[in-house]
Amino acid sequence: MTSKGKSKAVKSSPKTPTVKTDGEDEAVALAQFSLRPSVKGAFTVQTFSKAFGELDVAGLINELSDQARMARNGDLKRAESMLMVQAHTLDAIFNKLAVKAASSEYLNQFEANMRLALKAQSQCRATLEALAAIKNPQPLAFVKQANIAHNQQVNNGAAEPTRAKEIENPQNELLEVQHREGLDFGTTAAAGGSNPALEAVGALNGTADDRG
Repeated sequence: MTSKGKSKAVKSSPKTPTVKTDGEDEAVALAQFSLRPSVKGAFTVQTFSKAFGELDVAGLINELSDQARMARNGDLKRAESMLMVQAHTLDAIFNKLAVKAASSEYLNQFEANMRLALKAQSQCRATLEALAAIKNPQPLAFVKQANIAHNQQVNNGAAEPTRAKEIENPQNELLEVQHREGLDFGTTAAAGGSNPALEAVGALNGTADDRG
């Protein structure tokens, strides 16, 4: 009779996780079991789902484990559905709080409700962005854009001295031209006794070349 009851229990819940209880390994096995994401999530779901009555923890663990395994294998249909439903829920929260803020009598009540409403709106937008990222993953595009931005910053930083030199050189050339034009007194005077150096300069540099 005992064996019948045992076999019936195994048949009714074949996926129910068990914890080893053989001596000193019991504590280690219990710790590992309690740290499983599906186990922690099951107790959290049970705590926040009182509207459905007292949910079976073992059933929740099995279902969460199945969903996690599907996600690891690349099946993200449940995740997409979850994100869309959460986006609608957050949008409902936003609208509820916005209407409540509009009917607030005092300023502090208005500000508190609007702040919460905008937080819900921001979370709704982030949820939809996460859904879009799952539907259209583009990791390489983001990396390429980041590299372009980085290179642009580096190039801009390196171009500053060059640009300064480009601005400085025309100014120097302009001053040089103005200086030469200011020293141009017209026709070169003939060499004479009062200015004997003109003949020597003309012989060395050429009086026809006025470029210096």
